[in-house]
Amino acid sequence: MYEPNVVGDWQEYDEHAGLRVRVHRLELSEPPRGRDDAADGLTYFSLRVTVENRGSRHLGIHLEDGQIDVRVGPDGESAFLDWRNSQFIEGFDVYPLRRVTAVLYAAGPEASLGLVDVQVQLRVEDEWTGRRLWSGSIVGPAGTAEAQQGAVRDSLAHQVSVFLRDQAEEGTA
Repeated sequence: MYEPNVVGDWQEYDEHAGLRVRVHRLELSEPPRGRDDAADGLTYFSLRVTVENRGSRHLGIHLEDGQIDVRVGPDGESAFLDWRNSQFIEGFDVYPLRRVTAVLYAAGPEASLGLVDVQVQLRVEDEWTGRRLWSGSIVGPAGTAEAQQGAVRDSLAHQVSVFLRDQAEEGTA
């Protein structure tokens, strides 16, 4: 069974030795150039997609419009993507031991931000990589402590943390 990555995890690509990517810094954030009128009534958030080259040669990376899909809520509804405020990776050569980061601004209903899925498909040297999925959560400051704890307790990240802690405790006993 395919399990999504937790936001913050690195995912390596077998077809490009040394190349890895991660989605991270999923947080509430207002866009730098102002809100788009189409996002009226929605809550803005941002995320970062970082590509790292740990290989021995430089790789041309493309991460542009249409290569990132953001879904929110339990039904996986499409988030509003603010392309005007987002910063993409457009034909950048990533040399060994270097990173490049895209910053994406999106918006969705505040009630749906307890579950955010981000799918990324890189283009490397004009070849498409396989799609990778990350799952995470944003809990707004307006939520109660009980609601925040419930959202965190039910999140995939929390489940993974509990599993790893249990595995570590079994190994140390």
